[in-house]
This record gives sequence, C-alpha cells and structure tokens, in this order.
Amino acid sequence: MIRAALDAAAAASEVDVPVGAVVFDADGVELARAANAREATADPTAHAEILALREAARIHGDGWRLEGATLAVTLEPCTMCAGALVLARVKRVVFGAWEPKTGAVGSLWDVVRDRRLTHRPEVRGGVLEDQCAGILENFFRDQR
Repeated sequence: MIRAALDAAAAASEVDVPVGAVVFDADGVELARAANAREATADPTAHAEILALREAARIHGDGWRLEGATLAVTLEPCTMCAGALVLARVKRVVFGAWEPKTGAVGSLWDVVRDRRLTHRPEVRGGVLEDQCAGILENFFRDQR
C-alpha cells in the first residue's frame, strides 16, 4: 500500500511537497489516489490525504463514510488530515515517514487515538520509512 502511495507522490507538481495518499476499500481494492496539490491549486486544504479521501468518498457509494477503508500515505498526517480520516470513519491508516514538526498520528499529537473520539482508526507508522523520507529530503534539498 505504501508503494502505491509512493507512486502517487511522484505525481506531485514540481512546486508541491511530494506526498502521496491512496485509499483502499476493505478488500484492498484501490478507490482513489492523490498527491499534494496545495501550491499548484492555491488551496490550503489540497493535501494528498484530503484529495484522496474526497475522491474515495465520491465513488465509494456510501456517502462520506469510508468504513473498512485503509488510507496509505507517505508522510504522517497533519491535524487537518488526521481529523478528516477520523470523520470519514477510515478503519486504518498506514504511513511511511514520521513528521515530528506537524504529525498528528503519534509524533507531535495523537489526534486519531484520542479516547474521547467515537471512532479511532488503527495506525501503523514507519512503513518504508527510509524511502518515504528520502523523496522528501531530495525535494527540500533541491529547493535550497
């Protein structure tokens, strides 16, 4: 699943941070994929996770609920994306690189496992971490 997210990240524009996200249904069938498009679209909400969740919800057939779905993303989700995946009722989130500055799935915050929430997805972080971190390191090195 993270390999699919890495492929999605490669579709980011040259000005967007190369983060990719893919939503899979309960059977492991890909529903939607996206890359960050915040810079390309001038949309502060155009994170890969949000774009993939929107598309998956549109085609899934159960309105906005993505029960049973897995979100695979190359970088630990931020608070906005963590909140969105909780509200979408995603069953599981799998991510690659940890994000100590803005991560909301265990690094800086742990939004998705807050016991006050009625839905708490399963979390698996650090999958293919070196590969996921590598594309980000290359992007930021080239920006400098």
